[in-house]
Amino acid sequence: MPRRARPFLLALVAVAALVAGGCGNKTDIALVADTEGIYVGVDGLTYQVQISRILNPADVEDASYLLGIPESEQPTKDEVWFAVFMRVENLSDEELTPTDSFKITDTQGNEFEPVEIDGEVNVFSYQPIPIAPGRLIPVQGSAPSDNTIQGSLLLFKLPVSSLYNRPLELEIQSTEGGDNATIDLDV
Repeated sequence: MPRRARPFLLALVAVAALVAGGCGNKTDIALVADTEGIYVGVDGLTYQVQISRILNPADVEDASYLLGIPESEQPTKDEVWFAVFMRVENLSDEELTPTDSFKITDTQGNEFEPVEIDGEVNVFSYQPIPIAPGRLIPVQGSAPSDNTIQGSLLLFKLPVSSLYNRPLELEIQSTEGGDNATIDLDV
């Protein structure tokens, strides 16, 4: 084989491999994720936990995530704020509304629902607004999107004891009677 033909043949093989492999752009959508960062599907939308972590109210960044919380919801000395930063994408051809039903379960079966956050006060709070085709929450160009976390905030008040009952599992519940999805959260 002539030397000039070899690079052309190698390039042709590489292109064929990309075409056969779907160009590597296919994302599998699951109902169960063993860790954060995995895409799960509920009611036609794709959900992804960007990160989850305990919040420190004395930290400047974390304090901004705690705006808009009713005084009656403040944690006791045996509780902590636990944040789940979520991204939701609409890959369909129609406008869809994401769920507003989430819960965290620990290994002892204790269940926790998100604390309500005033979205007028806290721009980071998860708001289940309709998502146009090809769009996502948080809205691109918004503070939560441009933040290093790049997710909208679901805020939970957890007993410290539940942090020892790991893994914590986030359940994303269908509002249309479809399958729920679960994601193991890193603590």
